[in-house]
Amino acid sequence: MKKLLLLIICCAISSIAIAQSTVSKRTVKGMVIDSTTSQPLGFVTIALQDTGSKATIQAMLSKEDGTFELTFPSNKSCQLSMAFVGYKNRVVLISGRDTSPNLGRIALKASVSSLKEVTITGVKPLVKQEIDRIAYNVQADPESKTLTALDMMRKVPLLTVDATDAIRLKGNSNYKILINGKESSMVTSNPSDVLRAMPASSIDRIEVITIPPAKYDAEGLAGIINIVTKKPVGEGYNVSISTRYDNLYGPGATLNTSAKKGNFGITAVLNYTHQNSKDYLFSNNQTFTDGESLAESGANLFGRIYRSAGTEVSYEIDSLNLIAGSFNYFDVSNNTDLTQITNTYNQDAQLIQQYNQTQNASNVRHTTEASINYQLGFKKDKNRLLTLSYKYSYTPMVDAGDFNFFNRLNYPQSVQPDFFQNDNSGIKEHTIQLDYAHPLKEVTIEAGAKGILRNNYSSYNRSDLDSATNQYHPNTAETDNFNYHQDVYSFYNSYQAKFDNWSAKAGLRLEHTAIDGSFTSDNNSKVDQNYNNFIPSISIQRQLGTSTINVGYTQRIQRPGIGQINPFVDESNPKFVSTGNPNLRPELDNTFELNYTHFGKNSLVIGSSYAFSNNSIQQVTSLQVVNNPNSTKDTITSTTYQNLGTNQTLNVNFSVGLNLTPKLSANFNGRIARVWLSGIFDDQLYKNSGYTGNGYGSVGYKFDNGYRAGVNAGYVSSNVTLQGTTSSYVYTSLSASKDLLAKKATIGFVVSNPFQRSLAFHAITNTSEFHQQFINNNPYRTFALRVSYKFGKLETEIKKNQHGINNDDTKGS
Repeated sequence: MKKLLLLIICCAISSIAIAQSTVSKRTVKGMVIDSTTSQPLGFVTIALQDTGSKATIQAMLSKEDGTFELTFPSNKSCQLSMAFVGYKNRVVLISGRDTSPNLGRIALKASVSSLKEVTITGVKPLVKQEIDRIAYNVQADPESKTLTALDMMRKVPLLTVDATDAIRLKGNSNYKILINGKESSMVTSNPSDVLRAMPASSIDRIEVITIPPAKYDAEGLAGIINIVTKKPVGEGYNVSISTRYDNLYGPGATLNTSAKKGNFGITAVLNYTHQNSKDYLFSNNQTFTDGESLAESGANLFGRIYRSAGTEVSYEIDSLNLIAGSFNYFDVSNNTDLTQITNTYNQDAQLIQQYNQTQNASNVRHTTEASINYQLGFKKDKNRLLTLSYKYSYTPMVDAGDFNFFNRLNYPQSVQPDFFQNDNSGIKEHTIQLDYAHPLKEVTIEAGAKGILRNNYSSYNRSDLDSATNQYHPNTAETDNFNYHQDVYSFYNSYQAKFDNWSAKAGLRLEHTAIDGSFTSDNNSKVDQNYNNFIPSISIQRQLGTSTINVGYTQRIQRPGIGQINPFVDESNPKFVSTGNPNLRPELDNTFELNYTHFGKNSLVIGSSYAFSNNSIQQVTSLQVVNNPNSTKDTITSTTYQNLGTNQTLNVNFSVGLNLTPKLSANFNGRIARVWLSGIFDDQLYKNSGYTGNGYGSVGYKFDNGYRAGVNAGYVSSNVTLQGTTSSYVYTSLSASKDLLAKKATIGFVVSNPFQRSLAFHAITNTSEFHQQFINNNPYRTFALRVSYKFGKLETEIKKNQHGINNDDTKGS
């Protein structure tokens, strides 16, 4: 099978190469030199552009001796654009009468002041180091037209996507995801679902902000992931339609439209994905210290429907006043049909208890959010801005399930009846924010204030089946209402300075948090917390020609989200229950960072960071022994969250971008970390440490006439938790695409993990009471066909407010 797949892939690539047509061409060449020293300049970006549309026809980097040579179609009227760090850009026109123009020595003048950032036309670097973040240029990746946003995340330095599609930043799940610098409840609820349905072609770049400035909320221990979408430009309209089919994730479609008329602009996005129901096999084996053991196995038939709609509108009252608003709706429905068998054995491996269980459950989550922003500019300086913003967000969630038991052995109805379980929970937020930005000659000052009024709620209940009457009756012990109000008030002030070779950004954020939580059934079980946090951040960048050195420090806070504080006890698996902890305190984290970046013919980013926390929120597991009315006992494994001990992580990471030829490029990134965890739980000291890391590589080739092909491979090591580890895994994918209809349409094919039909993902838990190994066997091999088409013409930019509300201060479950 492997040989057959390899043969098919080779034949496909050969066919693409043969399909290229021959076009009459001409060649332009020359040498780039320094205007002062007359010395050759190597690695200058040379872009050959159409003089009318300014579209790039071909691009390359000059050789070390400054020479270059480009071949292009003879029927084009062209210009040559040159860009190099520390030098002024230069454009040279090429006459259509010259059959083989030789431009000779072309002098570039040194710029008076250093560039704020490196902008390269033509062959763009995939990775760029800025003062407080690393940016991955999605549009420079040849595979952006065939992959999803979640696939693209695998390529971004410092990010990994594990075998369950969970995203991690530097191996950490404590981060925030923003869309265009703003938090979206759609992404917060379940980022993997949203990003799997989002075409990578709609994204401009992905930023990993490891030292977030003071204007961002202090949440997200590891940092912030900011997804910047492509900005439409236009007087007129633009429509893009993308459809896809995946053998695992099913069919999907995306409609993206933009229009602008006069001072009014609007953009809208519609998205739909229907994930096919598939069987996910699992097993769970547990060995207790008294010699008894438990074994579970089963299948989970899981399917999902995802829908979203969003629109943004803007109206320029005049050149200084702008009103902008947005509305977003997100809906995801998950359905589960589960069957499993549970066996318990004594010390002599004899079966002492058994039951079969079926579960029919659904999880429905909706998000509605609306915002309005008013932006005021100033006549003396239009970059001086005052912004007032308001945002409303509401996310209701319903988890409901019907659970039945049969083939019972020593597991009577009185111990565990059939039952129905339901949890209606959600989050309501009102946010108001004021931002002010005042750029001076070399310093930019930013200040602002913000208030978040957040209400988390959970109304949960359970009904048990009376076997005598065959009627369900409320279980009052597991029925209650929980309300949790969390109000956060903050002020920030930050400064950014840019000099010839130095840049610095520093700020301070003050946050006050007031928490009030209560149960309907018990007014004595109230949660009452008030605390203040001063959050500093500082980043410094030193420019050394085409290289930079960055150092930074920040403090971050993690407030527990509804999934971690919700006291609802999930008993969908009676032997393994889970619940939240309303009394959790926020976690405070300190991070130090050092990075080195070089951009030339190839790019290199090397970095290291050290982070520590002394009251980290950890998921912990313990045993509960329940004495039953029939004089038997049941051992139940209970999982919750606690503020425990210390969490230290030392990271070393790298990213290498290689432009091997104008058509062949490669990118490699990796990370290795040493983790130390410790904490006291149930009067027992737990310690765990180890190495974690990941590596990823991709190679892409651009053929003529719009053909592209790419190969990707990655490795993610095991993860370290306080009480155990998870398994490692390997990821591979192959892609091919073709531009059609004058680049208005693209068709692409992607196969992921062609040599591995399924993936067994292991999670191991060790305590003084038991050893547990959970194995989830998921479908892994996928085939996807994607087609996109765009039409219309936009000529001027749709203006958007530059500041807005970013509620990135809480962590979901």
